Amino acid sequence: MAGLCAAARARELGASPVVLEKGTRAGGSMLLSSCVVWRFREWDDFRAECPSGDERLQRAVWEQLDDAIAWLESLGAPVVAHETGNPRTIGKRFEPSGLTEVLVRAAGDVRLGETAPEPTILATGGFQGDSGLVDEHVRPGGRLRLRANPWSAGDGLRFALSRGAQLSVGMDEFYGRNMPDSDFSEEEFVPLAQLYGRLAGVYNERGEEFFEGEVSWSENDLVQATARQPGARAWYVLDDKALADEAVAERVAVAPTRTDPAELPFATLPQARVAVRVKPGITHTIGGLRIDERAHVLGVDGLFAAGADAGGISTGGYASGLAAALVFGRIAAESALDRL
Repeated sequence: MAGLCAAARARELGASPVVLEKGTRAGGSMLLSSCVVWRFREWDDFRAECPSGDERLQRAVWEQLDDAIAWLESLGAPVVAHETGNPRTIGKRFEPSGLTEVLVRAAGDVRLGETAPEPTILATGGFQGDSGLVDEHVRPGGRLRLRANPWSAGDGLRFALSRGAQLSVGMDEFYGRNMPDSDFSEEEFVPLAQLYGRLAGVYNERGEEFFEGEVSWSENDLVQATARQPGARAWYVLDDKALADEAVAERVAVAPTRTDPAELPFATLPQARVAVRVKPGITHTIGGLRIDERAHVLGVDGLFAAGADAGGISTGGYASGLAAALVFGRIAAESALDRL
């Protein structure tokens, strides 16, 4: 998303940008998402949810997102819902393929299957697609499943570091969902997400309840904790009370790794009715290149970064990656043109 937004904004300002897309299609992981672009309704909530993030970068997202969403709408981006469904957040849900088509049209020159030897703006989507980089920085207890496009493999990170860039905080953090511990397709990224951990008993392979405290509303804290368990696996064990929630029951019903709790290799509560083996699906990394509020990559003159290539925004918690991509994609374009 960030690269397309940067190009669309640059073309709007009179430039002739070129988007070199490594993959076989445009849209990156945005195209595979639920496409909700949001911010916290209250600034203090943002800081409380992501306490170790760079306050200047967070402020830019929080202050500029509403205008950026209006800009998307002005381009013709199709809105599915004008509310997020969460009273703590504000934003809109877009139709992913329609938004991608609108941005590609606005960006102009988008070339598939190509990379840039000397890019001006890095928007390669993070490093979750490279298991070596994930092992080095995230250090999971086992191989994570990829819940993203396959092309975001740290190209931007490597390029910038080779030129003297700095890393942000939170290199060991990522956003993802606990998914059934089995293969799944891109079309199943959203519907197969097992987003009910706060209602379940959560155990690792040794039968230990490893998560202390209350699971957050996003459950990203539970996902990251699961990643650090043996084999990066966990069991969600549910009783009748949890299954009374229709949304939970529906997600459990489609999980191919659901099983009878009596078949688990450890004892659970007698009221347990079903268990689901889960494993984190990594969607995007949270740490990345250190940038300033004008999207400049610190340590490298004339280089800018946006989207998941830019780190340090939602560290310590969870905030909308699409919101940051939208805002800093536009900022990166403006900053790059200011240098001409």
